Amino acid sequence: MSKVIGKTELSALINDGDTILVGGFGLSGTPFTLIDELANLGKRDLTVVSNNLGEKDKGLGILLHTGCLKKAMGSYFTSNRDAVNEWSRGNLEIELVPQGTLAERIRCGGAGIAGFYTKTAAGTQIAEGKEEKIFDGETYILEMAIKGDISLIKALKADTKGNLIYDHTGRNFNPVMATAGKIVIAEVDEIVDVGELDPLEITTPHVYVDYLVMNEYEKIGGKYVVPTRSN
Repeated sequence: MSKVIGKTELSALINDGDTILVGGFGLSGTPFTLIDELANLGKRDLTVVSNNLGEKDKGLGILLHTGCLKKAMGSYFTSNRDAVNEWSRGNLEIELVPQGTLAERIRCGGAGIAGFYTKTAAGTQIAEGKEEKIFDGETYILEMAIKGDISLIKALKADTKGNLIYDHTGRNFNPVMATAGKIVIAEVDEIVDVGELDPLEITTPHVYVDYLVMNEYEKIGGKYVVPTRSN
């Protein structure tokens, strides 16, 4: 059975109220095609877990205008003023998570680890309501694992089985999110036959990947842009 699907099949895989892990750091390693389709689905009460909510009208930033988001969990919301505005109006819940803690919570979700103790954010508002323990005379707080109903990730290349290779800094949150979602959908620039990928370059094994969707954006000058279409 082929793992390659069309983007329109996303609708049958995502439900209202789902928690969706979305790869990317800034706009690097962002699954633009999948996000564009998600914005058109009319889903509601979604929780998005990502480093940030894109930029104004780019990447995850477009979801802020659809009314589909209930909550966002991430580290750098100030990179998109629209996210801050939606929070200030009471239209969006935000859970601020330090970046290293976010990565580790997702990694734990994929590794079957319930949680971990960290010194990061101890004594701050982020620690309020969280269990504390003293280790070697210092305060640590308990952070729980993050798992998703869906992971939307971006890779450079895949084979038909779903083995993934990432593009430089595109290898940010994408590999750990590939382990922590019940359903993992990878947007890729290229799909090749099994055996064409160098095994030493494969970061995410095919056993983690459920579906592949072709990227519809063009890469110009190192950046993905909306493709121009002739009439």
